[in-house]
Amino acid sequence: MMQLKVEEIPILELIPQRPPFVMVDRVTAFDMTTTVTEFLVRPDCIFVEDGLLIPGGVVENIAQTCAARMGCVNHINQENVKLGFIGAVRNMTFMRPARVGELLTTDIVVREEVFRMTLVDATVRVGDEVIATTEMKIALSEQDAQ
Repeated sequence: MMQLKVEEIPILELIPQRPPFVMVDRVTAFDMTTTVTEFLVRPDCIFVEDGLLIPGGVVENIAQTCAARMGCVNHINQENVKLGFIGAVRNMTFMRPARVGELLTTDIVVREEVFRMTLVDATVRVGDEVIATTEMKIALSEQDAQ
């Protein structure tokens, strides 16, 4: 992994989302192909229903892990955070929902990057237990986040 101390960078400096829509707490590892984030599922999370994180919250967590990766790249290049959009979600598998109080660890691995499109494989874990996997395509705009 690069020597960038990503765990010391406030997450809001890396992603365009703002509360209450922030679904990552911090980046724990980063290089050009692999990024790892953590997110504590809190009871006040907008994606929590009946003590469980709904599937849309997991999808958003993965997308924001992708955004955090690009935020790290932008940080290195001294550029502003850009807006990105989910282009596609394929082969999404949920083993079980995350519960309030659980710490999600989300890993993305870049499979392909062409122009402003990035294809990643994503795995979401609680401890050593895999709770979700997917392939996600993210389209990055040239527009700065506000």
